[in-house]
Amino acid sequence: MKISPRFHDALSLASEVHAGQVRKGTQIPYIAHVIGVTSIVLRFGGNEDEAIGGLLHDTIEDAKPPLTPDILRARIRDQFGDLVLEIVEGCTDSDVTPKPPWLKRKEAYIARVAGEPAPVILVSAADKLHNATAILNDYRAFHDNLWMRFNPEAGKAGTVGYYRGLVTAYRSTGHHKELINALDTVVGQLEAETGHKGKWPPNRA
Repeated sequence: MKISPRFHDALSLASEVHAGQVRKGTQIPYIAHVIGVTSIVLRFGGNEDEAIGGLLHDTIEDAKPPLTPDILRARIRDQFGDLVLEIVEGCTDSDVTPKPPWLKRKEAYIARVAGEPAPVILVSAADKLHNATAILNDYRAFHDNLWMRFNPEAGKAGTVGYYRGLVTAYRSTGHHKELINALDTVVGQLEAETGHKGKWPPNRA
């Protein structure tokens, strides 16, 4: 697949939106995550629109003035087209400030993602594979101190349960089975090493 100037324009926009942002609990520039997700999208057969969606997947959610969510929606549609905007919207769990409570947001996202089309599933699952791999690696370094980085409503049970719930939701779509299997493997390893079998919602008996 050839990469066109659209891809470079998307990387420039992602760099603009995420300027100064770092990964949770680290000093790693956030753009490293964006590039990592895009690499996964391409590794699992994504086309250029899907790769651009990977670059931009968090831009609406992370928009800061003067780049409001609505301004970014218009820029994405005008520069990259309706499919890319659909992918980015499909990866966005909230675009309001303050965000709704963690559990409410994640329940809504899992319910919605089960009905999303294949391009959204590809980018969303690539995002979660990159995140889950980082969580597993960080757990090996920090053990249960890791959960202090996360929303207090999440913790270990919520975080591991959320990723298990995502695997179930993605698998129900029938899309991108190889990618979902890769995510399932990482989540299973996280469950084994933390000693916590994920369930979703985490507070359901």
